Amino acid sequence: MIKLYGGARSRASIVRWYLEELNAPYEFQLLDMKAGEHLQPDFLAINPFGKVPAIADGDLQLWESGAILLYLAEKFEQINSIEDKAIASQWVLFGNSTLATGLFVAESREKETPRLLKGLDQVLAGQSHITGDHFTVADVAVGSILGYGILMLQLSYADYPNLAAYVQRISDRPAYKKAILGS
Repeated sequence: MIKLYGGARSRASIVRWYLEELNAPYEFQLLDMKAGEHLQPDFLAINPFGKVPAIADGDLQLWESGAILLYLAEKFEQINSIEDKAIASQWVLFGNSTLATGLFVAESREKETPRLLKGLDQVLAGQSHITGDHFTVADVAVGSILGYGILMLQLSYADYPNLAAYVQRISDRPAYKKAILGS
């Protein structure tokens, strides 16, 4: 069984969301970050940087939410070709790097956010999910950052109708509600 390590208000909720979507058996180990549980030798043996999320799956120990998402997509046979892997990697990296930086780094937010949201609105024109008409790991990677934009920055996507409809669709998913919203 996969053991997921995370802290309150951490990117571990992104991994939890995907595990829930996959109906994968897992155990969640909530680390008390304020008490320094993430800096104890047992956890540092999993992630020497003391960051969450991290997973242990048998002998595999893996950290970084994007790497974990891609691993889970392959493990649970959501990626069936090298092309699928390339597209999934593109979107996971975009979500974790380009989109997260554009929304959450104050110095670049004013310039980057409108450009990124406009591009996503165009991608979502005529399709229900990031890579087409089916929910994939790309939706977890991108959708979680968009959701955090609402939760943490009170962003509105009202000027981007395709994006706003998409965010509503993903936020209505039971696994999203459980993992991201805690309900």
